[in-house]
Amino acid sequence: MFGINGPEFLLLLIIGVLVIGPSRLPEYTQKLANLVKEVRRMASGAREQIKEEVGIDIDEVDWKKYDPRQYDPRRIIKEALLDDDTKPVSAGAPAAAAAAVAAESAPHPPARVVERLAEGEAAPFDSEAT
Repeated sequence: MFGINGPEFLLLLIIGVLVIGPSRLPEYTQKLANLVKEVRRMASGAREQIKEEVGIDIDEVDWKKYDPRQYDPRRIIKEALLDDDTKPVSAGAPAAAAAAVAAESAPHPPARVVERLAEGEAAPFDSEAT
């Protein structure tokens, strides 16, 4: 708990009791109890809201799967490079015929039109844009 061990916590508690004093101690303990109750209520409300919006229960999530420490970039790159997910290309006639049909049926992009200024014509200039 914040790097505080048992004897240090007792010492802080005794100093707190002496500083606050016996007359105001019940008031502050009640405020502390209310604060703890409010924090618990907010945490359970957040849990319910996440369950409603996402549709999963937080307790059912496998958090180890999302731990960034488990990812080794070298392993991921090695697996990606060695992964053989490409299908072998056959040099047969059916593949060539299918490629020719696909090339003919594919829409061709329109030719790019380049507008050129006439010799000696000034480039358009927008004085409001600069």
